[in-house]
Amino acid sequence: MINNEMKVHYSSNNHTWETPQDFFDKLNSIYGFTLDACAEWHTAKVDCYYTKEQDALNQDWKGIVWCNPPYGREQIKFIQKALEEYKKHGSTIVLLIPARPDTKVWQDDIFPNASQVCFVRGRLKFGGAEYNAPFPCALVVFGGYKDMSSIGWCV
Repeated sequence: MINNEMKVHYSSNNHTWETPQDFFDKLNSIYGFTLDACAEWHTAKVDCYYTKEQDALNQDWKGIVWCNPPYGREQIKFIQKALEEYKKHGSTIVLLIPARPDTKVWQDDIFPNASQVCFVRGRLKFGGAEYNAPFPCALVVFGGYKDMSSIGWCV
């Protein structure tokens, strides 16, 4: 049974969760991101970003790209877009997603193509959330390798 405090994490009402600023800052010091592919004006992590209205799925992702995609069914489209943009432009793209390595998208798209996967140590507390996420997270990187051992176990 899910207690009241955790219901928000299992709810389908909101699929967007702001990346914790300290977590992003640590990653940004490693990568130096030039684009936030999935943001809102008040949550954007870098100066150049795409909002929902700009539809990142129909934009070019060039440079060193940060993407914390919606955590619903749309997430698969963002993972596939990241892979496509990496192949098309040679961009480095870092995605923050739930660690669900048994799923089809992990088996068919991520594992065969990712340059690196980092399983985040601990549970993140996303912006606006009262509690830590009930699921583990991973950073999936298409293009390039950086030392992220301070964040978690990387393969």
